[in-house]
Amino acid sequence: MWVAFTVVVLAMLALDLGVFHRKAHTVRPREALIWSLVWVTLAGLFAVALWQLDGQQTAIEFTTGYVVELALSVDNLFVFLLLFSFFKVPDVLQHRVLFWGIIGALIMRAMMIGAGAVLLDRFHWIIYVFGAFLLFTGVRMLMQQDSEMEPEKNPVLKLVRRFVPVSDDFVADRFFTRAAWGPDGTWRLVATPLFVVLVLVETTDLVFAVDSIPAVFGVTRDPFVVYTSNVFAILGLRSMYFLLAAVVHRFWLLKPALSIVLMFVGVKMLTSAVYHMPTWISLVVIIATLGGAVVLSLRFPRAELPADAENSTDPTPVIRATTSPAP
Repeated sequence: MWVAFTVVVLAMLALDLGVFHRKAHTVRPREALIWSLVWVTLAGLFAVALWQLDGQQTAIEFTTGYVVELALSVDNLFVFLLLFSFFKVPDVLQHRVLFWGIIGALIMRAMMIGAGAVLLDRFHWIIYVFGAFLLFTGVRMLMQQDSEMEPEKNPVLKLVRRFVPVSDDFVADRFFTRAAWGPDGTWRLVATPLFVVLVLVETTDLVFAVDSIPAVFGVTRDPFVVYTSNVFAILGLRSMYFLLAAVVHRFWLLKPALSIVLMFVGVKMLTSAVYHMPTWISLVVIIATLGGAVVLSLRFPRAELPADAENSTDPTPVIRATTSPAP
């Protein structure tokens, strides 16, 4: 099953990049909606296949893990939106960044899930550490006020710029290019701003995975179910970004709902030795919490929205064919 799933995912990614997105273009809402429906449908068909092959319980665990991962991925959308706006990434290049960012995310999450599964198998008490961590994270998220992220102060960005020469301009869809560098104007291989954005996208996903992966382990201990639910959620994240980027700020109650979900899963893990909650109850609670947040956000919209919220998704820089010599 591991091999079959990996082959299907690789085939879908090759079809995505090699056929449908072979040429860089701006992803319109209609195209994003179609791809979102494709990934959700594939996840649903996979749940049905699990039901037939491994029973109802496994299918419900996968569905619950998928919903949790998809919901927690919404926070990534805000960060992607901010990074693309800050670095003025052209619309036609955003899909390329997210595509390669997701490839890296799949590899990193596979390693983290493997490590988590080994720890839980050898040291059962780790489940209580995960539970306490999720409970703490949920409470902190609920109490924390919204604060504006400042990418220029990101330590990863400072580290990249310190050790890797970065050109001033985008060069088509390249991550690296040759440019004149240094006081003597020597031509050398340098990174483009697109590479910097890719690194920040990867590190952002790594940070969010620290919360989301323990949350799915709170639903199921099966590494295959944890990984496949993660993969489907990540694969659908790109199209979700292009579909919801312009309106995601309107779901202002979603963040408190996500904190409630984290606290719920944390308490479930902490009390697992006393009471084993059926997975279908977890699924109902999670869907009701998230669905209620979406409905209430639309029913009671915020009185004030950020001044730049409506314009942050329309960067219009010029993509230059060559780089200018850096000082």
